[in-house]
Amino acid sequence: MNALFGRFGHSLILTAVGAACLAVLVAAPPAQARVFVGVVPPVYYPPAYYPPPVYYAPPPPVVYAPPPAVAYVPSARSCYAGPVACPMTVPIRLGGTCWCPNIAGGRVYGTAG
Repeated sequence: MNALFGRFGHSLILTAVGAACLAVLVAAPPAQARVFVGVVPPVYYPPAYYPPPVYYAPPPPVVYAPPPAVAYVPSARSCYAGPVACPMTVPIRLGGTCWCPNIAGGRVYGTAG
């Protein structure tokens, strides 16, 4: 490059590019602004039909029936049959009828308590 332009090669190239840009700017015609004033008739289009959005109703809430009312009945675990008292294997209601074995192998009936 030094052989082609000499000592001031870079300066000459930059000066040439700058002059070319300046020439393009000076030679450009001035911009012309145009304003259009007029009446445009309105254009009516038929209204578009859009179907309603899909709506899935939520399921009804789950309502459980209340548990049945259960009265607490105290249960007895002993049977009192006259002079004999014995434990029961199955608890029954207080005051219910129960039995205890006697010495002879029979049954003696009494009340649960």
